[in-house]
Amino acid sequence: MIFKIKAQQKIEIIKLENLFDKIQKSNDTVYIANFWATWCSPCVKELPDFEQLNAVYKSKKMKLLLVSIDFKSDIGKVRNFANKKMLQSTIVLLDEPKYNDWIDKIDMSWEGQIPATVFYKNREKVHFLSEQIDFQYLEALLKPLLK
Repeated sequence: MIFKIKAQQKIEIIKLENLFDKIQKSNDTVYIANFWATWCSPCVKELPDFEQLNAVYKSKKMKLLLVSIDFKSDIGKVRNFANKKMLQSTIVLLDEPKYNDWIDKIDMSWEGQIPATVFYKNREKVHFLSEQIDFQYLEALLKPLLK
């Protein structure tokens, strides 16, 4: 799949409450947040699958958010990475360095490993996965939620 190149990727630095504002909405849109980092090999490996999902379903009621957990001071590194990889999805950098203070708020079963992905629909968490996943699996989880 070929993605057209967009201008320099803009990456917003957010806090956890801002993340929840973006993914926990009272509507029929499916919100997917993928937690990743530039230094995480499995995360980098699955990013093309998220990009494909975003491209295929961009006209549907689905919003994808790539949530970098790199350090705030590494924002330039994250931006350069996103531009080099030509990422088209919306990227935010989560400025919450004390992981143990917030990972349970995403999912009680999460032990903090990445990649991790959470699906929300109508303010409800529908799926949580803390493993590398591919396009086919993402699509299998998403399709029933779009009905």
